[in-house]
Amino acid sequence: MDKFAFIDLFAGIGGIRKGFELACAEAGFSSECVFTSEIKPYAAQVLKQNHPAEEIYGDITQIAATAIPDFDFLLAGFPCQAFSSAGKRLGFEDIRGTLFFEVARIIKARKPIGFILENVEGLVNHDREKPRDKAGKTLRVILETLGDLGYKVSWKVLNAKHFGVPQDRKRVYIAGTRKDYPDLENFTVKKKNLADVLQKGLPAADSDFIRLVLKHYPVGELYGKAIKDKRGGSNNIHSWDIEYKGKISSEQRNLLNAMLKERRKKKWAEDYGIDWMDGMPLTIDHIRTFFDRADLKDMLADLTEKGYLKQEHPKKKDGNKRVQDTTLPRGYNIVAGKMSFEINKILDPKGIAPTLVAMDMRRLYVVDGDGLRTLSLREGLRLFGYPDDFKFDVSIDNGYDLLGNTVAVPVVKEVASRVLNACLGGKR
Repeated sequence: MDKFAFIDLFAGIGGIRKGFELACAEAGFSSECVFTSEIKPYAAQVLKQNHPAEEIYGDITQIAATAIPDFDFLLAGFPCQAFSSAGKRLGFEDIRGTLFFEVARIIKARKPIGFILENVEGLVNHDREKPRDKAGKTLRVILETLGDLGYKVSWKVLNAKHFGVPQDRKRVYIAGTRKDYPDLENFTVKKKNLADVLQKGLPAADSDFIRLVLKHYPVGELYGKAIKDKRGGSNNIHSWDIEYKGKISSEQRNLLNAMLKERRKKKWAEDYGIDWMDGMPLTIDHIRTFFDRADLKDMLADLTEKGYLKQEHPKKKDGNKRVQDTTLPRGYNIVAGKMSFEINKILDPKGIAPTLVAMDMRRLYVVDGDGLRTLSLREGLRLFGYPDDFKFDVSIDNGYDLLGNTVAVPVVKEVASRVLNACLGGKR
């Protein structure tokens, strides 16, 4: 067989398709996508930009298996919200989780040569009954379902950073053929860093927050810095380091840094007589044990007025919640809570990106010249291994949303190559 037909379900912007096409071309086969299903309008828009002659179909649950043209391979990045740590982890109790059965329905009816499925790493342990189980009940049901349909199925969690993509992104790949088990072990490790994909000379961002950061730090010192108040460390910038809530003295800064560290110690919970929690409020007497100054009370009052500190009671357990115990004395605590800074992290070009998530991409910045800016959409595509001729004419917000839910193309390419190797004999 010199040509493979395939279908692309829950297609997104077509990353699984792109990886499969590249693998086919490398192996000397031509390939044709005969059916694509995607319900998100701006994802379908990108698919049409790259494949203008094709029709993009909508809700796969409304399409009969018999209405789909003949095909050899099924590709599907079935919705993952039900399995991700960001979701409610309801699995098959969640309608989004049951969309796997749409994949099974079509496989059962059409009996393709093979398939490639992709999902979040959280699928592996979802509904796990015993800590030592290799896979949870959800994944086991998926594997058993596919096996019962006559397929030899393999699965593996693979990290994009090992496939020449400078992003720490783990995803589970499930692949099967009617002929043999795809070998998903021992891939050749390829590495890149962010410098290999970043553009230069793009417009810098400008805001009061960015100006504060650049006022206190030269750009050369910002590589790899996170901006948050919950943790310390040499790679972290706090709101008080840039005087975000008002000017403070060097001693006040030292006090805040000391409190940030001390509030995590279990001895304060023992002193209060409550269960330990990470981030205990500390009374002025507690604070004097590690930071004793005559003007300590005034320093604390000033930091509280400016919003760097807050006063609160220690929290006790109340069922599954923590509530303030008003019978215990109030203490001072860092205002870390739910504050979301304009910049979450400034990426280091010598390193790699964290897992790119749609809602966080806008708060990832890079140094460009003497300024800071967000990732461009082209850089975002490169962080998933898309070639530079891939069309992506969407708004920045829609682009970030689509990228946060797409796949690393080089990983799919390598998985697809193993699937093709397992079934080179063609259909049974």
